Amino acid sequence: MNLSDYKTIESLLKKHGFSFKKSLGQNFLIDSSVCPKMAEFACDETYGVLEIGPGIGVLTKEVSKVAKRVVAIELDERLREILPQTLADCQNVKVIFGDAMKLDLKSIIEENFADCQKVCVCANLPYYITSPIIMMLLESKLPIDNITVMVQKEAAERLCAKVGSRESGAVTVAVDYYADAEILFHVGRNSFMPPPNVDSAVIKLNIRENPPVEVRDEKKFFSLIKACFAQRRKTLVNTVSNTTNYSKDELRNALGELGISETVRAEQLTIEQLANLSNKL
Repeated sequence: MNLSDYKTIESLLKKHGFSFKKSLGQNFLIDSSVCPKMAEFACDETYGVLEIGPGIGVLTKEVSKVAKRVVAIELDERLREILPQTLADCQNVKVIFGDAMKLDLKSIIEENFADCQKVCVCANLPYYITSPIIMMLLESKLPIDNITVMVQKEAAERLCAKVGSRESGAVTVAVDYYADAEILFHVGRNSFMPPPNVDSAVIKLNIRENPPVEVRDEKKFFSLIKACFAQRRKTLVNTVSNTTNYSKDELRNALGELGISETVRAEQLTIEQLANLSNKL
């Protein structure tokens, strides 16, 4: 079955009475040139691959040609009858229906990839839940080597931005703490069915063995990061004092001891400076 052919997919979906749900951010990837590139960047024959949101299995099929084993997690129960047809030739693929945000992914990895040398995540993520899924994967500290995902272009630029640049935000700092992020290539909106209103990009997050900075309390560090970027137009002193229990004097003193201007904005600080501020406070 040619899953890159619009008419083939349209006929298949019509046969099963399937209609796209905006609430699930369903835009199925149908560009035949994109998925093989994603698979090549993500893994090789030694990998077990965890896919989130396979849709009709276009990416799944390509990854299965490269990886040793694939486990695809799908939320939409309406695809239960469709996926066995589209993935009929993929003997190394297992589909699990459920919510990836709620499933025990560590157990799924242990049960299915015991004979794989490495594990990674490869997915075309729904735009509405991109950051929550990525952060869940990173914060869970799963035994994975990398995360290669398709996301909205603007999200890709934010996730892969340099900490300390205008494009950076709280999620940029969080991603940089756990992984080395890069944009691999861009994908036009016409590569999807139905076409979204935005362009996309494929990014790869190579998981770090150790964070690039040392923080005394990770929970307090990330809480501070969230507060720092809560009101981007305001200075760090003002936004953090407005959203935490730290007073302006405490913040000014901490910044002064670190040799940082009290008028600085969060986006101007490196991850090292943010870590030092967290430790000082």
